[in-house]
Amino acid sequence: MISNRTSTLTIICVLGAALLLALLNQATTAASAVHVPTYILALAGKYVCFAMLALAVDLVWGFAGILSLGHAAFFALGGYAMGMYLMRQIGTRGVYGNPNLPDFMVFLGWKELPWYWYGFDWFGFAMLMAIVVPGTLAAVFGWLAFRSRVTGVYLSIITQALTYALLLAFFRNDMGFGGNNGLTDFKDILGFNVQADSTRSALLVVSAVLLCLQFLLARFVVDSRFGKILIAVRDTESRTRFLGYRPETYKLVVWVLSAVMAGIGGALYVPQVGIINPSEFAPGNSIEAVIWVAVGGRGTLVGAILGAVLVNFGKTWLTGAFPEVWLYALGAMFIFVTLFLPRGVMGLFRTRVAGEPEPEPPAVAAAHEVTG
Repeated sequence: MISNRTSTLTIICVLGAALLLALLNQATTAASAVHVPTYILALAGKYVCFAMLALAVDLVWGFAGILSLGHAAFFALGGYAMGMYLMRQIGTRGVYGNPNLPDFMVFLGWKELPWYWYGFDWFGFAMLMAIVVPGTLAAVFGWLAFRSRVTGVYLSIITQALTYALLLAFFRNDMGFGGNNGLTDFKDILGFNVQADSTRSALLVVSAVLLCLQFLLARFVVDSRFGKILIAVRDTESRTRFLGYRPETYKLVVWVLSAVMAGIGGALYVPQVGIINPSEFAPGNSIEAVIWVAVGGRGTLVGAILGAVLVNFGKTWLTGAFPEVWLYALGAMFIFVTLFLPRGVMGLFRTRVAGEPEPEPPAVAAAHEVTG
């Protein structure tokens, strides 16, 4: 399990890095050698939100054995909830100057605000929906899937189908969420200019705080009796059921919790990147999140955060320097980690620092089994 020392170090690193970046942005001038420009704040904030998504994936994959290829759906739903609030804050400052309808609705000829947009002019309601909507979808989907004892690759394919179905639905203009263009042109959040450096600094720090809280919550869950049963379900579900437990109940609880964590990450992501559109539902985003966890170290929680930051930093650099290479590099990275680094970066760290034995790569272990 995760040691207190590792947890403390993780929290110090996350909060310390966020506070340092915010301080160097606010307390220094643009001419200073140590000044952190606004785009770095935006990138760091995006990485922190992606770390929340990775943490959510690791909770269900690393400790419950549920390989989700659709967690981007919960992330995007949380993002849309925040995007709807930000759109309502534009008011008469939009292109068409309509105080009630977002610009895309005026352009499409809508005469009145849809009922499901009511309440999103309040920040508290929007944040509540960023939790309730992903949680409800996860509860319904999970109850149907786990009750039917769908597991393994079949469950993974169904989760991918779920996010793809939402992708197609949100592309439709008559859904009332901006269609292909999504929601953008945000102005304010809680009365503060969303483009201001001070607001971006605050969003980065708030995101880091919530990431740390999610990390502590996830650690509490996996270290508790509930978490031990969850691991038993992951390793030997049939035996756990034989002992009198109901694996579907444990999987459903952690599945919903994971969806809520992803939704919060999505809600914080939108004001920092300035847009939310259906592309966030793309199955490729969910697959990338799985790769983050695999690279960092599945079943470690800390590795999920580390993997999200490292892989996305590499993506930022490669897509700028060699854009045509990125997808090949991502695939090669996943294959390498799967074959030769099964415990990810955290596993390598523990082997070198803590002296734990490194497990044999799957290919080597299979060869030993065949040769006896």
